[in-house]
Formats: sequence, C-alpha cells, structure tokens
Amino acid sequence: MKSDTHPEYHVIGVKMTDGTVVQMKSTWGSEGDQLSLDIDPSVHPAWNGGSTRLMDQGGRVSKFKSKYSGLGF
Repeated sequence: MKSDTHPEYHVIGVKMTDGTVVQMKSTWGSEGDQLSLDIDPSVHPAWNGGSTRLMDQGGRVSKFKSKYSGLGF
C-alpha cells in the first residue's frame, strides 16, 4: 500500500445550532478546530419528523390537490 495516500484523521469540535459542542473525528480542518453548523439533526425536518406544517391557502398545493383529486391522492 502506498504511504501518504490517506488524509489526516483528527478530533474537531462541532458546534450545533443550540450552542452545544460535540467532539468528533474528521478529516476537516486541523486538530482542535471548531466547525459551526447552520442546520443540524435537532432542527432539520428530515431528521426530527417534520414538526412544521405546510400552510397553503388556495395556493399551489390546493391547486394540485383539486386537479388530481380523483387519482387517490
């Protein structure tokens, strides 16, 4: 196996949106750097179950539903 083909793997701090810092191993940055996230699993609807509701008053969603209402949607 060739030497010096793999990146350096070290510990960094990952700052979540609520201010907590989690220590993780990564190839990003250098030892001891801190990565601040704009979106993390605690706030993103894909990970927290989609707690936000879709509010559409006569807009595109309503138009789609009325157009395709007979197809079982």
